[in-house]
Amino acid sequence: MTRRCLLDADEPPPCEVHNAAGRAPLVIVCDHAGHALPRALGDLGLSAEDLRSHIAWDIGAAGVARRLGELLDAPVFLQRYSRLVIDCNRPLGAPDSIPEASGGVAIAGNRGLGSESVEARIDAVFRPYHAQIAEHVASRSSPCLIAMHSFTPVLYGVARRVHAGVLYERDALLASRVLARLREEPGLIVGENEPYVASKQTDYAIIEYGERRGAPYVELEVRQDLLAEAAGREAWAERLASVLRAARFDLPDI
Repeated sequence: MTRRCLLDADEPPPCEVHNAAGRAPLVIVCDHAGHALPRALGDLGLSAEDLRSHIAWDIGAAGVARRLGELLDAPVFLQRYSRLVIDCNRPLGAPDSIPEASGGVAIAGNRGLGSESVEARIDAVFRPYHAQIAEHVASRSSPCLIAMHSFTPVLYGVARRVHAGVLYERDALLASRVLARLREEPGLIVGENEPYVASKQTDYAIIEYGERRGAPYVELEVRQDLLAEAAGREAWAERLASVLRAARFDLPDI
């Protein structure tokens, strides 16, 4: 029997491409840009408040990514559906690829899923989103990858001290430049592989489009309270654009 597609015909595809004609030798991805749920999944047993919270998406990251793409004249690939459907920044099969709990909140709609249900989410969201990125990357000569994320100010009752984090796995060439320049700003606390540690087990984009291709990359995390307002998102996009131009000297100075 043919498996039913998880997304109905009138639901948007998982990948939004912003500034598709961008000319810069880089690509920006935002894996946790949206918090939409496919109609077929209902609310996953969560409240509306939960689905607007940090467990469902990276609050503010999409706004920064879109503006960053405009400032650097780069294409931006944004994933519309909640990471609670399937996390597009996790390798398939990772324990939290389809999390049964997040941030201390149980996700009833993700418990006890059979292989067919898992494959339906992969086919509807993960594969088409990454297929578009992969096609673009393959059409360019080792473009620099910028992975844009945000993090909650408080997790499990513990406040995060850093304003931003610069993440990488093994290749620190671009990340070290970005980190050094961000740390030059007075009053800005920037973590190195903090508040998360990048790895093959916990990250997908920087591994697939950076490490495995031998292309320069960096994963950027900004604290969500700094992105709550439009002015904050604009300020961080301008800051990161300036830092990336300096770190990756051959980017166009737009």
